[in-house]
Amino acid sequence: MTERSLATVQQLFPSEDGNPQGRHMLLELIEQIIKGVDELKNPDGVNLKGDKSRAGNFYNDLIRSSSIPADSIPLEQVNTELLKLLHNHPYHTKYFLTNILPMASTPGILGMIAAFMVNGNNLWDVYGPAGAEAEVKVISMMSKLIGYDALKSGGYTTWGGQGAVFSGLRLAIAKVAPDALRKGVPDHLYAFCSDSAHYSLFKSMEACGIGSDNLIKVRTTTDSSMDVNDLRRKMEEVIARGGIPVYIVATTGTTDAMGIDDVEHIYAASAEVALRYGLRRPHIHADSALGGFFAFFNDYDFEANPLELKPDVAQALHAIGSRMRHLHYADSLCFDFQKLGQTPYLTSLFLVKDAADLRLVDLHPDETPYVGHRGYGDYHTGYTLECSRMASSISIYSALLAFGMQGYQRLLAQLVEVNLAFREALIRQIPQIEIANPDNPGIVTLFRIYPDSRPGFQSEVSGRCTLQEIDRNNRFNERLFEILGRGRDRIFFGDTKKHLMVPTVDGGPVALYATKIFVISPYTETRHVHDIVEYLKEHIAQVYEEYAQAPMTSGR
Repeated sequence: MTERSLATVQQLFPSEDGNPQGRHMLLELIEQIIKGVDELKNPDGVNLKGDKSRAGNFYNDLIRSSSIPADSIPLEQVNTELLKLLHNHPYHTKYFLTNILPMASTPGILGMIAAFMVNGNNLWDVYGPAGAEAEVKVISMMSKLIGYDALKSGGYTTWGGQGAVFSGLRLAIAKVAPDALRKGVPDHLYAFCSDSAHYSLFKSMEACGIGSDNLIKVRTTTDSSMDVNDLRRKMEEVIARGGIPVYIVATTGTTDAMGIDDVEHIYAASAEVALRYGLRRPHIHADSALGGFFAFFNDYDFEANPLELKPDVAQALHAIGSRMRHLHYADSLCFDFQKLGQTPYLTSLFLVKDAADLRLVDLHPDETPYVGHRGYGDYHTGYTLECSRMASSISIYSALLAFGMQGYQRLLAQLVEVNLAFREALIRQIPQIEIANPDNPGIVTLFRIYPDSRPGFQSEVSGRCTLQEIDRNNRFNERLFEILGRGRDRIFFGDTKKHLMVPTVDGGPVALYATKIFVISPYTETRHVHDIVEYLKEHIAQVYEEYAQAPMTSGR
């Protein structure tokens, strides 16, 4: 290879010596991306500008047309191609109201850039000392926040709330069946979660080899929290059949309704059942990926109210905090910083109350001959499923420093305030709407509309409706999903086909469908509520007009 050819390749990398020329070139390329995104922004809509339809044969056409170029393409031209990918991409404006997909904050992005510049493998501090240091710091910070002893707790960054749920299940199995790592998982182990829990446990049961048939769903109350009495009954039923309850996932902030399971009561009930039958208490994992961030209010003085929160906002935050104070009863939990932590994907933190638990799933040094089998390096994480781990802890650390306790408190308070304003406006201005999670303060509102005045939401949740009536109501709401979905480039609402599981007079249980307003953008303010509600009124009216012309009949 000629010297000139080698220089061409080297220009594709940051400089080795930090020379100004190399730095300016990199900064100019980054500026091209940032400027290009800014030019695509549309604050009066949701999607970035640019025409791109992904319907029809879009992806098949990509397969046919894509190939590796024969030679290098100039980086400025590569950036142009990258920006084309972003055309018509959802962006987190004030009208982005769907699910828990937040905007990556500036400190979160800066943390990622710092991590990328050294590109360390966070598996081992010899390969990734910066990530290891940041990881230890954020584990300590978040442990202290929720009431763990930071000198005894442990954890690591992982691949989302799914990774945390899966890691908790691995620990639960290892506690009861230490030989499972070598001999396989026994077939009489059972896990429990509520009807409103995230589907990640379902996937974890499959991946761990227990099987989803051994996942027991516990019914929920009207506030979408786990019915602890039903948990107790179902644990006893499993034990009577010869099974062993090993894992309970307490959802402390459901994705749809912001339901919060009471970890303290789950702990007490499971411990009582285990003691009575001479079994080990099941490992409790708090799936706090979303709601756990409200622990930032655990030590907030609501009487002094230093942030001058409005009374209704303070009341809502106090109600949420009354359950978040019990997170320390869990044996493990998680924080998805790419959610309310405001960092880029993927930045999830898995915490364990007792770091010694991680040894149960660790590898022997002889099984990892080039990690932890040397005379150097003090931090290696052979207990993680990943053999290579990105240093996402640096982004988390950056955000925690930049926001601080009060920064997160202010942001969460704003989101709650806007959500309360939405609820008040919906009830006052759209009489056809019934709030489907009225007992859940937080940042999300679910609502249903009904083709007739009766039966309504209260009849549904109390079990006074037939399958036919709920099916009709669900299809009526599904029509609203479709109409709002067509205009999601203007205002992006969410929806869910499984809010509550409710009994029926002739069968059941059956799921209720609901439209979702998820307040997640820092740019959504109470002054925007009027326009968004007017938009909803217009589209809800369209559903009723269609129904008047062609009333729905049951599809059953």
